[in-house]
Amino acid sequence: MSLCSHLDLIDYDAVDPDAPGCEECLAAGGRWVHLRACQTCGHIACCDSSPNRHARAHALKVGHPVVRSYEPGEGWFYCYPDDLTFELVGAPPAPSHA
Repeated sequence: MSLCSHLDLIDYDAVDPDAPGCEECLAAGGRWVHLRACQTCGHIACCDSSPNRHARAHALKVGHPVVRSYEPGEGWFYCYPDDLTFELVGAPPAPSHA
């Protein structure tokens, strides 16, 4: 079983997302498929299935490797450098957009 090597970068206290959608897409009038919340700073961005892949771009640009689904009913995490989807026992409930 593979483990994310970036768990120490998850900051539950700093992650308080409140954007109604992908921050870059909203600013540019773009569209997205699904949303992700950066687990280091709370930035909301679009997934790799979206045209602009803003969540991955954010992770690469600022070095915040772990995102969490920002979709209702989902609580999984994804680490870009480790290419790993996972769940964390004991993690607080996942926030989501309306």
